[in-house]
This record gives sequence, C-alpha cells and structure tokens, in this order.
Amino acid sequence: MEGARIEQVILRRADLRLPFTTDFAERLEGQTVQAVNRRAKYLVVELSSGDRLVMHLGMSGWFNVLHGTRGRTDTVRGAAVATPDDREPGVFDKHDHVIFEMSTGALVVFNDPRRFGFMKILTPAELAADPALSVLGPEPLARSFSAAGLAQSLARRKTSLKVALLDQATVAGLGNIYACEALHVAKLSPKRRASSVATSTAQPRPEAVALAEAIRVVLKDAIANRHRAGGEDRFRVYDHEGERCPRRTCGGTIRRIVQGRRSTFYCPLCQR
Repeated sequence: MEGARIEQVILRRADLRLPFTTDFAERLEGQTVQAVNRRAKYLVVELSSGDRLVMHLGMSGWFNVLHGTRGRTDTVRGAAVATPDDREPGVFDKHDHVIFEMSTGALVVFNDPRRFGFMKILTPAELAADPALSVLGPEPLARSFSAAGLAQSLARRKTSLKVALLDQATVAGLGNIYACEALHVAKLSPKRRASSVATSTAQPRPEAVALAEAIRVVLKDAIANRHRAGGEDRFRVYDHEGERCPRRTCGGTIRRIVQGRRSTFYCPLCQR
C-alpha cells in the first residue's frame, strides 16, 4: 500500500468491532498512502490528507493481498464487491469484510471471522489524544526500551509482575503468551510483586535487567520462528501445564494459574 493511492474502498458490512463512520470510504478514496507503521498492536497508515487510518487485527483478522489485478464492482448479497477481472463474481470469502483497491492494481482484503478487529480514521490531534494509543509504553524492540525504564515503570506497582507486564503502559504490545515466556526465560515468578525488580529509588535490580533482555529475546525468537516454521510458535511454558520444565537443570513441572482473568503458565521451581 505504501506509495500507492487508494482508488476505492468497499465495505461489505456496516461494522467490525466498531461501526464504520458514514464518511469512512470517502475520507480514504483518492488518498496516497505515505507510510505504514506499527504502534504496539495497532497498524497506523499515514495518508496524504494528514489523516491516520488506525487498524487492529483483533483475534482473527488478517490481510490478503492480490497483486496485478484490476478490480471491477459486482454485487453479492446486496453488497458491492471488487472482483479481479480474471475471476468469477463472488470469489471473496464471506469473512472478507473490507477491500482496498490500490492504484497499483493490488487488492488489499481484510478478513476477520470473529470481527474483533476494527478500523477508524483519526486526525493527528485525535491520534495523540486517543485513550488507547496515547498511554502506550515503550516498544520492546526499540532502542529506547531498557531495564532502567522498565524499573521506573514498575517501581511503585503493587500488583503482580505478570499483571503489570500486561499493562500496555508498561510495555507496548506485550501480550499474555510472551509475558509468560519472558518471565520463564528471566527465571522470575509471575506472582512476585512488580516493584521487586526495582530499588527504592526506582533503579533497576538484576531482575529488571534479566527481564528486559528476556522480553527482547522471546519476541525476536517468536518472529524468527513464525518465518521458519510457517506460523507455528514453539512455546517454552505457555499451554504446557503438567509438563516438565524445559530448563534442563530444573526438573520442575509447569503449573497454570489465573491472573487478571488470563492464564499464566510458569515453573514454580526455577521461577522465583
């Protein structure tokens, strides 16, 4: 999409998690995509108008890009559907909810069976004040992410370490699975008090240094494994309740507890 103009936007339903505004397609059509960025789990598309198209995949959303096609509009079940010239009308899946027809001829199709994803258009001022985006913490793979910053964020937190990590103001985009994985790599119990990784003056203890590095390691490894294993992640502890701890020198058994209404998997023997 980057560098291309959005020729047409076709909405095959009135909403996803959020309803589309009545001017949604109008504000996008004719605009050139200047950049496609990511902030935590949000995709932020910069448009030539100055607006930002903010998108979230939810739990089941994904994009399918059809290259080298010229779209035409057909009607399927009362909704306009862009269909490549070399295909029959109605080739799109019933969960293909949004179609962007680009000036390059590519069709960018958003598919979301569970419809937990969303799309909204914000001005720069609205983006800066957005209640979800404006409070995000540092990116875990950015150079600005450090043990010192992590310690400062956690120094006064009375909640458990695992729950604190799921707060997007602590680390942007770190989800439940990789919080579990990082805590295991760092040998830290998810039940320990979040502030215990910092000194009384909010300086990083060795635990904060180990945790910051573990977060980077598990995320980089996850990205590499998705490319290498066709999308199959190989988790250390997540969803391995009752199995032996993967740390060779441990011999403990993975347990599952619930924290903040989310499942936590950890080894009570080596995670302290």
